[in-house]
Amino acid sequence: MRRLATTAVLAATVLSVFACGGSSPSAPTASSVPPARAIIIDVVGINGAQSFSPNPATVPLGGIVVWHNVDAVTHRVLFNDGELDTGNITPGSYSAAMSLLAPGPYHCSIHPPMVGRIARGQ
Repeated sequence: MRRLATTAVLAATVLSVFACGGSSPSAPTASSVPPARAIIIDVVGINGAQSFSPNPATVPLGGIVVWHNVDAVTHRVLFNDGELDTGNITPGSYSAAMSLLAPGPYHCSIHPPMVGRIARGQ
């Protein structure tokens, strides 16, 4: 009887975690195909300012940006001011589409020498 009560409590705890979405932090959801209107920036490798293409990328304010990892290792793009974070982008994947609020410099938080910049477009 005691084992049944313990199992029931454990099951209720597990179900409540999943019902509330779990306790892991939310991250942007990657996509296999970017939106048609998105500006795509390729993550090409760990090579300083040549790590992203194009660099700088020209994006209008409010424009949609997607990073595409064409490298063989995982990357994570983070604006230097912390305003944009793609979450991990595995090889061959696209980041979630993100609306650009302001231009500026960014880097790979996993490989800090990888740097890029978004310039404001029309």
